[in-house]
Amino acid sequence: MLRSLRPGQLALDIALPSVLFLVTFAAYAARPTQYVIVLLGMCVALALRRLAPGISLAVAWVTALAQMLLLLAPDPANFAIPVVLYAAASYGGRALRWISFASAFVGAALIAFYVIVVPSWTSNLSAEISTFGLANDMTPVAQVTVGLFMFLAFAAFFGLAWTAGVLMRTWRLARESRQAQLLAERDVAVEQERNRIARDMHDVVAHSLAVVIAQADGARYALAADPDSADQALRTISSISREALADVRVLLAQLRFQQTEGPQPVMADLDRLYEQLRGAGLDVVVQSHGQERPVATGAQLAVYRIIQEALTNALRHGDHRGPIDVHLDWTGPELQLWVVNRAKVEPPKAGTGHGLAGMNERATLAGGRFGTTLVDGLFTVYASIPYATVGVTR
Repeated sequence: MLRSLRPGQLALDIALPSVLFLVTFAAYAARPTQYVIVLLGMCVALALRRLAPGISLAVAWVTALAQMLLLLAPDPANFAIPVVLYAAASYGGRALRWISFASAFVGAALIAFYVIVVPSWTSNLSAEISTFGLANDMTPVAQVTVGLFMFLAFAAFFGLAWTAGVLMRTWRLARESRQAQLLAERDVAVEQERNRIARDMHDVVAHSLAVVIAQADGARYALAADPDSADQALRTISSISREALADVRVLLAQLRFQQTEGPQPVMADLDRLYEQLRGAGLDVVVQSHGQERPVATGAQLAVYRIIQEALTNALRHGDHRGPIDVHLDWTGPELQLWVVNRAKVEPPKAGTGHGLAGMNERATLAGGRFGTTLVDGLFTVYASIPYATVGVTR
């Protein structure tokens, strides 16, 4: 099976064996033609080592066996064998890796047998082997001893090449895994940022439109009877719309340019929020228990958005004939808040819209808790937020 290689890798794998063949071909001019065939076969195996490791190993085996059948002495071209074993272990599949592992020991055994035993059977090979410093008239004990030593030496040599290939494969897979993890973390960060912007967009647009609709309805009814009230309602609509437009522009700029966040509302902005809702016709009653304590910025944003969404839901779904109570309790280890209003219709259940789900997510990311109840027509939004932000508020 062919592996996909980059054009540069493919060109390099073809160029290096070609240069090796041209450079060493001159050294084979005085030798039999069979040696050129061995050189050509080993160069082909080198060229295919990354493109097709299995074929490369097969070509190396066929070339080495042909060399033995032709009774040719070991040759410098045989140094391609450990390179092929390295490539098979590094780039091949599981089966090929174990085949190359076995090849290292089988090849070492064949080399020891071929160099020590076969020369005693033929004078031609015996003469060439003697040039390597090996006597062709060794005793059987010496043959076994030298053969065993040669087997261990070549097995270690080939095994080292195979081990280096496995280690390189492990390092390459670890690097790819790290890169994939970084990409996954980047995707998660992008998704979190999109969710944050979606939450902010929902909070800004839903709240602003709810106030605008309430003011517009009030202005329409009061236009004939009380022009001053209608004018005040239109002024409120204009102010709310401008603020919402500015907030939406900030959020859209973040989507386009990945720039830093714009200013986020804090608990000091709650009074202005209450006034906006009162101007829209809600009777917002705020009660605070205990001494106010410092609250982390992320926790302040969560408190503001939860109260904002709860009041917006009260404006859209609540019975405006009764007050909307906002309770802040500073006496416990966490800031606890309740927003209670009388519901005129069944409020949306958690998970069916963005409002309740967004409030729950903001409380959770701030390290707190969130819940809602509907008892005797009173819909209550409850949240407990740590003074210091525990989770990630983005």
